[in-house]
Amino acid sequence: MTKEQYIEIKNLSISENLYRFVNNEILPGTKISISSFWSNFSSAAHELAKKNKELLEIREELQIKIDTYNKKNKGKEFKVKEYEKFLYQIGYIKKKGSNFKIRTKNVDEEISKICGPQLVCPVSNARFLLNAANARWVSLYDSLYGTDLIETEESASERYDPERGLEVIKYTKNFLDNCFPLKKDSWKNVKKVKVEKENLSLITYNHNSELKNKKKFIGYRGDKENPSAIILENNNLHLEIIINPKAFSAKSDAAGISDIILESAVTTICDNEDSVAAVDAQDKVLCYRNWLGLMKKELSSKFFKSGKTYNRKLNPDRKYFSPSGKKSKLHGRSLLLNRNVGHLMTNPSILLKDGSEIPEGIMDAFITSAACLHDLKDKNNSRTGSIYIVKPKMHGPDEAKFTDLIFSKVEEVLKLKKYTIKCGIMDEERRTSVNLKESIRALKDRVFFINTGFLDRTGDEIHTSMEAGPMIKKGDMKLSKWIAAYENNNVDIGIECGFSGVAQIGKGMWAMPDKMADMMKQKISHLEAGANCAWVPSPTAAGLHALHYHKINVFEKQNEIKKRKPASQLDLLKLPIITRPNWPVEEINSEISNSCQTILGYVVRWIDQGVGCSKVPDINNVGLMEDRATLRISSQHIANWLHHGICSRKQVLEILKKMAKVVDKQNKNDPKYLNMSPNYDRSIAFKTSCELIFQGRHQPSGYTEPLLHLNRLIKKN
Repeated sequence: MTKEQYIEIKNLSISENLYRFVNNEILPGTKISISSFWSNFSSAAHELAKKNKELLEIREELQIKIDTYNKKNKGKEFKVKEYEKFLYQIGYIKKKGSNFKIRTKNVDEEISKICGPQLVCPVSNARFLLNAANARWVSLYDSLYGTDLIETEESASERYDPERGLEVIKYTKNFLDNCFPLKKDSWKNVKKVKVEKENLSLITYNHNSELKNKKKFIGYRGDKENPSAIILENNNLHLEIIINPKAFSAKSDAAGISDIILESAVTTICDNEDSVAAVDAQDKVLCYRNWLGLMKKELSSKFFKSGKTYNRKLNPDRKYFSPSGKKSKLHGRSLLLNRNVGHLMTNPSILLKDGSEIPEGIMDAFITSAACLHDLKDKNNSRTGSIYIVKPKMHGPDEAKFTDLIFSKVEEVLKLKKYTIKCGIMDEERRTSVNLKESIRALKDRVFFINTGFLDRTGDEIHTSMEAGPMIKKGDMKLSKWIAAYENNNVDIGIECGFSGVAQIGKGMWAMPDKMADMMKQKISHLEAGANCAWVPSPTAAGLHALHYHKINVFEKQNEIKKRKPASQLDLLKLPIITRPNWPVEEINSEISNSCQTILGYVVRWIDQGVGCSKVPDINNVGLMEDRATLRISSQHIANWLHHGICSRKQVLEILKKMAKVVDKQNKNDPKYLNMSPNYDRSIAFKTSCELIFQGRHQPSGYTEPLLHLNRLIKKN
C-alpha cells in the first residue's frame, strides 16, 4: 500500500484517489459543479463534525453515570423501577411525547406495499451486489433442488438426480395448491394451461378448471393458447410459472411447467458498514464506485466458472401481457438501499482543517447521495425519486435528529427537494430501543424502515450493563425478558406510529445459509410477529423465504397486533445478569471456546484479506454468515466474564491459542489464508482478536471497529 496522497482544497485535505473519483465519475452529468460541491461540502462537514463529536461525548458521559450506578448497586437486589427512574434522571430515557403518525412521502411500493425478503450485501463486492440486485426474481426449482429442504437418499450433487427433481415438482405443486388453489382439482393434475376470455384456464385430467380467486391471474407471455409464462399475484408478491415442454426440467410435468420464478428479494441493503472492511480511501472508493455503478445501471462483473468467462449485469424489467392483452412489465431488480456508517467512526480519506479525520458517516451521506443523482434522473432504482439510506448504531432521539440534520445538509448541497433522502432506523442500541418512539419522531418525515438486530443489540446490552454483574450465557439471551420485550416493542411502536402500508418493520438475519429446512420452519415467525421484511443471507434463501409471504398476509397480522397489550418498558430494562453463577469449569470453557473460535474465524479474514462478511465455519463446522455484529457480542461477553472473575486472562489466552489452531485447520484449503499458529506473536489477526477481548471493556459502546480498522491499516502497510 502506498502512502495516501492528499489534495488541499476548501479547508480540506482530500485523498487524491477519492477526489478524482468524485470529480471524474460522480459529478459529471449531475449539474453540480466541482467547485460548488467541495466548497459547500467543506462548510457542511466542518459544522456537522463538531456536532458529531459532542454527541459522542454525551454517549461517554451517560455510560460513566450508568457504570457508577451499577458499581454502587452491584450485589444488591436489582429494582427495575428504581433503575428506570435513574435513567430518566440522567436523560438516558426521554419522556414520550404525544402520539403521531410518520409523514414520509414518495415511498416506492417495495417499501410500502410489498412484504418480502430483504438481502444485505457488502457493497465492496460487485459480483455479490449484482446477484443480490437480480435476486428480485429467483428460480424456485433451483432454490429447492440444491438445499436440505428436499429430502432424498442422495444429497444434491453436480449430477442430476431424478428423484430430487420429482420431489421439487411435488413441493411446488403443494405450494400452488395452498396459495393459488383451483376451483376444482389440484395443480398436480394440470395437463394444459391457456388464457381464455381474459381468464386463466387450467385443464386437468378430470376437469376444465380455473383459479378460485381469478384476480390472482395478472398476465402471461407468449401465445394465449400456448403461453410461455403465466404471471400470478398473491399478497402483492408475483410469481411466474414458466411453461416450456422441451426443457429438461419439464419432462416429468404433464403441463410442461419447467420452473417457477418467484419475486423474492424485493429490497436489498447495499452495505457500507458491518459487512465490509473499508479503512481508507482505496477501500472507500471501491465501495462508492460499485454503488455508483448500480445507480447508473452500469455495474458489471466478469468471472470464470467451469472454464468459461461470464459477465454479470443487472437484469432488465420483466415484460408480459395483461389478461386483456395490454403490454405491461414488472421491475426486474431489487429496490436498492444504502447502509451508511454510523456516527462513531472517522476515516482518513478526508482530513478537516484541524487535521482530524472526517466522521465517516458524514462522508458516506454526501457521496452515496451524490451517486444517487444519476438514479433520480433515470429512475433505474427508485421510481418515486427517493434516496434510501439505512442509518445504523444511532443512540437515541438526539442522534436521530442529528441524522436528519446531516441529510438536510446533503439535500442543500446537492440541490435536492427536502426529504428526498429517506432514513432507515436500525433499532440495535439500547438507548434507541427505550426511546424508539421519540427517535422515530425525530425522523418522522424521512423514516422508511425500522428493524431489530439481536446481535448488535445484545452487544450493547452487555457493554451498557458491564458493571452490573456477570452476564448469562449467550444462548440464554434469546430466552430473556428483555429480548422478547425488545422484539415486540419495535413492532408495537412501528404500528403505533403509522408504519403499516407506509414503511417497513424488519427483523434480523438467518445466519445459516446451508440450513434451509430449519429456516423454513423458524423464519415464518418473523411474519407472525408483524415484520414486513426479514434479512436473508443469499438469493436462494430469499427465494425460499418468499414462500412465507404467500402464506401470511403481514398487513392483516399487523392489524391483529394493534389490539395486543404493548411491550413493557420495565421488561425491556431487566438486566440479563446472573447473581450467583455456579457453572462448572467445563461449561465456562465451552462457552469461551465457542466465542473465541467465532472471533478468530471472522477476524483473521477481516485483517488479513479485507473480507468483512463471509460464511465462517463455527466450532461445529456449521457455516454461519458472520459480520461485525457477531464479533461485538462474542468479544463483549468474554470481556464481561473476565471483568467479573468468571474466567481468567490466562484461561482465555490458552483457549484463544487452541481455537486458532482449529480455525487454521478449517481454512487449510484457502490459498490466501495465513496461519495464526504457532507464531501467534507475528499474527496481526491473532493480536487483534486478543485486543478485542482484553480491551473490550474500554471500547466505545463495545464496538469492534476502532481496533479492526487500526490493525487492518497496520496490515495493509
